[in-house]
Amino acid sequence: MPDNRSGIFRSLKYFNAKIFFTSLLVSNIGSWLQLTASSLLLYRLTGNAANLGYNVAFQFLPMLFFGTWCGALADRHNRRRIAIVTQSALAGQAFLLGVLDLAGLVNVPIVYALSLLLGVIGAFDNPARRGLVTELVPPVDLPNAMSLNTAVMTGSRVFGAAIATFLVGPLGTGWLFILNGVSYSAMIYGISGLRKSEMYPPMQRPAGGSPVREVFRYVAGNRRLATMFSIYLIVSTFAFNYGVALPKLADVRWGDARAFGWIMATTGIGNLAGALLTARLKIVSMRWFVSNIALLGVSVIGLAFAPSLFFAFLWSLPLGLGGAAMIASGNAISQQESPPDMRGRLLALTAVAFLGSTPIGGPITGLIADYVSPEWSLAYGGVITLICAAVAALAWR
Repeated sequence: MPDNRSGIFRSLKYFNAKIFFTSLLVSNIGSWLQLTASSLLLYRLTGNAANLGYNVAFQFLPMLFFGTWCGALADRHNRRRIAIVTQSALAGQAFLLGVLDLAGLVNVPIVYALSLLLGVIGAFDNPARRGLVTELVPPVDLPNAMSLNTAVMTGSRVFGAAIATFLVGPLGTGWLFILNGVSYSAMIYGISGLRKSEMYPPMQRPAGGSPVREVFRYVAGNRRLATMFSIYLIVSTFAFNYGVALPKLADVRWGDARAFGWIMATTGIGNLAGALLTARLKIVSMRWFVSNIALLGVSVIGLAFAPSLFFAFLWSLPLGLGGAAMIASGNAISQQESPPDMRGRLLALTAVAFLGSTPIGGPITGLIADYVSPEWSLAYGGVITLICAAVAALAWR
C-alpha cells in the first residue's frame, strides 16, 4: 500500500500559509479567552447550565440559517475582503461586550444579544476565512492545510482557556473581552499581508443557478459525503456541547467552577495532537474519521463520570484528540471529494453541520445538566456518538 503520510507542517513552506496561520493562532487565542470568559460570566450571573446552552444557541443560530448561503457568497466574491470586514466587526463586538462588562452594565439579555450579533458576523466570516485557506496552497497540499487550520483553531484553546482561567480572578471577565478585541488585529494584519502573486485562486462558478441547492444536490449524489455529513451532524449536535455543562459539572462534582477553564485547556492539548496527526495524512480516510468518532464517544463518557479533577484531565486529552481529528477529517474529506468551485460551499456546509447544530444540542445539554444531572448531560452525547461510530463502521465495511 502507498504511504499517504508526509510532513505535518508541509503547508508552512508557503509564505501565505505561514503568515495566515500565525495570525490565526494569535486571534484564536483571543477567541478562546472570550469563550471561556463568557461561560464563566453567565454561570456567575445565573448559576445554571441552561443559560449557557441558550447563549450558544443565540451565537450559532445564524450559522444554521445562513451558513450555506454565506458559503455561496464566499465562492462568488473576494474572500479576502469579506474576511477583513468580518474580522473588524468581530473586534467591535468584543470591545463592546468588554466595555459594558467593565461599566457594570452587562446582564443576561445583553450577553444574549451580543452573542446573536457575534453569530451573524461569524456566519459570513467562517466560510470566507476557511475558504481562504484553499487559496493559500496548491491542491496537493490542501488536506494538510485544512488540518493545520483545525490544529490552530482548536489547539489555541490550550493557551486561550488557560490564560482566561489564570487572569479572570485578578482582571475580571471584562478585560478578557477587551484582549480578544485586540487579538483580531493580528488576523486583519495577516489577511492584509497575503501576497496576491502567490495565491491559488479558486475556479469561479458561473453566474446563475441556485448555489445552495447545487451543494445539497452534490452531497446527496456522493454516498461518502452524504454519510459523512449525516454522522457529522448527529455527533456535533449531541457530543460537542460539553462546554455548556462543564462549569456546572466542575462546580458540583469537583468543587470549583473555574476548573472548567483548565479542563478546556487540557482538551486543547488533545485537539492539537488530533489535528496534527490528521495533518500527516496526504489522503484522509473514512476509517480515520470513524475511529476518532469512537474515541470521542468513549472519552466524553469517561469525563462525565471522572471521580476527580486528575481523571478529568486524563479523559480530556483523548476527548480533544478525537474531536479535533474528526473535525479535521471532515474538512479534509469535503475538499478531497469536491471540485474547486464547490469547496467554499462544502466548507460552509461542514460549518453548518458542526456549528449550526449547536442551537439544538446546546440547550438540550444545559437542560439535562440542570434537571437530570451534569454527568448525564455529557454521557448521553457519548452514547449517541458510539452508536454513530458503530453504524458508520458497518456502512463502510
